Amino acid sequence: MNILMIAPEPFFQPRGTPISVFFRTTALGELGHRTDLLTYPLGESPEIVNLAIIRVPNLFRFKRIKIGPSLAKLPLDALLFGRAIVAVLRKRYDLLFTHEEAAFFGLILARLGRLPHIYDMHSSLPQQLDNFQFSKSRLLRRIFAGLERKVLRQADAIIVICKDLQDTVTREGQGDKALLIENVLDFPGPAVGSDEAAEIRRRVAPNGEKIVLYAGNFEPYQGIGLLLDAFARVAGGSVLLLVGGSGEDLEAMKRKAAGLGLGNRVVFWDRVSPDKVPLFVSLADVLVSPRLSGTNTPLKIYSFLKSGKTLVATNLYSHTQLLD
Repeated sequence: MNILMIAPEPFFQPRGTPISVFFRTTALGELGHRTDLLTYPLGESPEIVNLAIIRVPNLFRFKRIKIGPSLAKLPLDALLFGRAIVAVLRKRYDLLFTHEEAAFFGLILARLGRLPHIYDMHSSLPQQLDNFQFSKSRLLRRIFAGLERKVLRQADAIIVICKDLQDTVTREGQGDKALLIENVLDFPGPAVGSDEAAEIRRRVAPNGEKIVLYAGNFEPYQGIGLLLDAFARVAGGSVLLLVGGSGEDLEAMKRKAAGLGLGNRVVFWDRVSPDKVPLFVSLADVLVSPRLSGTNTPLKIYSFLKSGKTLVATNLYSHTQLLD
């Protein structure tokens, strides 16, 4: 098949939806399907069989697109939509495959190109407005909710990544179209006993301390502040390793750690590529997921469980729909 996939994300970057897009396009290519991926101008260009990446121009010179809803996405999404119309009119596709808010484009593009439409539902878009504290407007939330319901009704098939989203689709009377495919962060990583792992352990825990690991972004909904408050109550002999923060969120957590008197008991590590995450997980004695809000199962939980390490998570439905 010839597939037009639309992903309104920086691709590739090591974060939720782009990771899913990476594995979806890899699987489709290995199955012999050809995919044109229409996406943002930012990100790396991985070599994936049968994949052509088409980027909209960076007219506004963006250097970074934050996770979740943002005003920066509005002009980029407008460019994506326009380029998608051109693609549908110029080339014969067999399938339209959309991610995130590109599903709204699918309402028009599927009819324009007479294409079957698969919606890859990574989250409930109205809920994102709350989780990322983007807007408190009830009107905006109602608009997103209405568009989401229309997408669920008109899509030919819906991929959901967790039980909560499956329940959401079922409540809308579209459960027979939903297929649950849980996202697993499964990039191959360096060997557990590698020299690099030993060097990281020497830097993080020079005196043989136990390592408590968080890996992921530092957005407010992730609960890093709560994690620091909790770690301040943990006895000595352990260090907290926080991997993945950047920008103001990182600086705010550094200030909080200093204010709690944690000193060198907290180690902040820059973002790492997805293939390095298993290396850090292998070093940990305890893994943590302190998420505060949302109902999607965090991507990291699956790789954490796969490791067999002790996992501490908040008593939140995003966790308890999977963890007992």
